[in-house]
Amino acid sequence: QVQLVESGGGLVQAGGSLRLSCKASGRTFSSYVMAWFRQAPGKEREFVALSWSSGSTYYADSVNGRFTISRDNAKNTVYLQMNSLKPEDTAVYYCAAGPQGVKNEYAYQYWGQGTQVTVSS
Repeated sequence: QVQLVESGGGLVQAGGSLRLSCKASGRTFSSYVMAWFRQAPGKEREFVALSWSSGSTYYADSVNGRFTISRDNAKNTVYLQMNSLKPEDTAVYYCAAGPQGVKNEYAYQYWGQGTQVTVSS
């Protein structure tokens, strides 16, 4: 069993930055693929970024070059550094853990409760 707790959301102006954190419980964190998803009001949840246990990463086109996912296996924590934020990045951001590095949310077994990110224009 893995429990995930996100933090770091908030209100920021367009062009600003935020860093989200996701702290995981359990001793097998390093073996999981860790991912970030987001859900805007009235929209389906969408993939943002993922990190394999090796540290290799993959991003959605919409955030590539602006967001950076990283992980610290010693701290059981995954981060999402978000730069050059846009109003369309406004959403609830969720971290997730699963065995496969895919964009499909149904492949992820464990989810955090989400943290709100609001970008004002």
